[in-house]
Amino acid sequence: MSPDIPVEDPRSIVWFDIDNTLYSASTKISQAMGQRIHAYFVTLGLDDEKASELHYTYYTQYGLALRGLTRHHDIDPMDFDRKCDGTLPLDDLIKPDPRLRKLFQDLDRTKVRVWALTNAYKNHAQRVLKILDLEDQIEGLVYCDYEQIGFTCKPEPDYYHNAMKQANVSDPSKCYFIDDSRLNVTSAKELGWGHCVHFYEVGLEIMDGGKMKKLAQDTNPNDPEGITQISDLGELRTLWPEIFV
Repeated sequence: MSPDIPVEDPRSIVWFDIDNTLYSASTKISQAMGQRIHAYFVTLGLDDEKASELHYTYYTQYGLALRGLTRHHDIDPMDFDRKCDGTLPLDDLIKPDPRLRKLFQDLDRTKVRVWALTNAYKNHAQRVLKILDLEDQIEGLVYCDYEQIGFTCKPEPDYYHNAMKQANVSDPSKCYFIDDSRLNVTSAKELGWGHCVHFYEVGLEIMDGGKMKKLAQDTNPNDPEGITQISDLGELRTLWPEIFV
């Protein structure tokens, strides 16, 4: 084997989404973020109605409003990050959760590595992990690199392939993944990621693409895609008992 090629870690890997997964939607961070993104669209010379329409269109089409903005408008993604994610009062909205930290501490590191997988830029991701007191529990971070022209994001297949490359994982069946976006989880599942879970807090409201949405009860208990839905991260202990101590 070439000395330039790192030896692949035999352990599986757990990928945690960050926003609206490591903290509850009840924090209303999605609403605060949605308001800032809407305001950013308005600065492009759009009226409120057109701004809302484009925000939702770009979010649903690309998985991230910023992807649409960079494709169809002459904007600096780092300026967007500073004015939107960068101005969120995270210290006022989220706090460390000892129960969540214990969940991470109880992951058996002889069996798994633990990484974060986010559509945010690294600055926001690192802020959230620091406030939640999880920095030392996360071994790697895959984020949307806004500085890279044509950057990818979830649910695009290239984003997941890049994540596996960064983590030096060749076997997708070794990937455990939890995300609050059904689309993101489905995309990972279709790529062969072995253990995919949808984090979904029934009854709470979130802002998706600038539009408020109440998380309704799923009326179909039999999921044809084989994706389990949970509303409490503690349920992972039961779903993935093989990777907890």
